[in-house]
Amino acid sequence: MKLPAALMLSFAMAVSACGGSARERTVELPGGVMPEETEQRAPNFFDRMIGNDDRPNVGPCPLMGVLYDSSRLVAFADASNQRYANISHTGEMQGIRGLCRYVEADPITMSIEVDMAFGRGPAATDNRETYRYWVAVARRGRAPIEKVYFDVDVRWDRDQQVVTRTEQIENIVIPRANPEISGENFEILVGFELTPEQLQFNRDGRRFRIDAATNPGG
Repeated sequence: MKLPAALMLSFAMAVSACGGSARERTVELPGGVMPEETEQRAPNFFDRMIGNDDRPNVGPCPLMGVLYDSSRLVAFADASNQRYANISHTGEMQGIRGLCRYVEADPITMSIEVDMAFGRGPAATDNRETYRYWVAVARRGRAPIEKVYFDVDVRWDRDQQVVTRTEQIENIVIPRANPEISGENFEILVGFELTPEQLQFNRDGRRFRIDAATNPGG
């Protein structure tokens, strides 16, 4: 799932092994190239756009992580009855990974992948559920600069209790005020959009997980 095009200039995202650059393509010219004609030049903007630039990043990638309080979602058929038998569905963020790229004064361009698991509980009345999650860019330890929401539509097959998904978010662009600002000044956070009750459930340390063995103590 990709960010809306209108947001790409300020917050263009796509997931958490840091670093990475495209391999330089080799082009053979007719008749060969004389040694004196092989003078190296710095890749220009067009080279960088098509990935024809093997220079290393000028700094580390932003930190990537799942916000703990929003990493799990447990929904009950009756919000006043928080028992395992009353769970309709669950969600869990299982990990995030990504790549970033920036050289000279270029903005930081990232792509991320978020692994999720979704469970259908004993009180489920349907085999389909739509989950909402968010991706935020923030300065380290500060409020988000930008936060974007996504929906993921989940379907369970008959007798299936858990499905897993990997959401791909591409072209996250983080502007830099000057070349001295590195990726370590920023962080990419993900989490589920929760109701106040669901958020408090997580903060209280309570936990239910639907798994293939239907283990209520997960």
